[in-house]
Amino acid sequence: MRCLLFILCLTLISLQSHFEVLADSKGRFELEKTGRVFWEVHSKEKLVALTFDDGPHPLYTPQILDILAKYNARATFFVIGKNVEKYPDIIRKQVDAGHEIANHTYQHNYDIHVSATKLEQEIKKTSNIIYSITGYTPSLFRPVGGYYNDTIVKTALKNDNYVIMWGWHQDTKDWSQPGTKKIIHNVISDTKPGDIILLHDSGGNRTQTVEALDKILAVFKKEGYECVTVSELLYRTQPTLPVSLRIFLHF
Repeated sequence: MRCLLFILCLTLISLQSHFEVLADSKGRFELEKTGRVFWEVHSKEKLVALTFDDGPHPLYTPQILDILAKYNARATFFVIGKNVEKYPDIIRKQVDAGHEIANHTYQHNYDIHVSATKLEQEIKKTSNIIYSITGYTPSLFRPVGGYYNDTIVKTALKNDNYVIMWGWHQDTKDWSQPGTKKIIHNVISDTKPGDIILLHDSGGNRTQTVEALDKILAVFKKEGYECVTVSELLYRTQPTLPVSLRIFLHF
């Protein structure tokens, strides 16, 4: 019994150390007080923000766009710069349909220890590519893997980006292909106004995500939820919003 307790204590210490590395000296709630880092927001209206990471993808992203159009839903796409270079026409279609394009680095490297210089290069390179295609510079950034520390957050803010995470209860884990029903359950079982929901349109087989999205949006429609871009979600729930975000307001 004592041996089991000892092992359990070691496991807890290990987990605590892991999360301290990811969060560094500032935790979620302290960062939220800056008004520029968000996991979710409080909303009196039934608003949610669907977000898709890692695209664009030549197969799955167009399918997702079709489903979003079917339900008149808006979404925010956190794109990888090197993928944007490959598929600029998809980016144009996303913007033309009223969706928001946001920054998810150029290479998509999982590196909690990334230097400020390297991260700034990744952010700027991707922003410049997006600007060359759409004519605007994105104002939202999501760190790879959701990893954050002082360096990552400060570098993003220094480059005039809001840092957008996702609700801890709204990680669909669709990247692991858990099954269509599981993805649906992960979203609708605990949806509340102001949620920022994490999905993926690239980075692997996203057939389950595409199938789940149609069912999720059908439930949202039935329950009276409106799917908006992250910028619109912030605009309708926060006291101020920079002009750079207002291009994605559709109400």
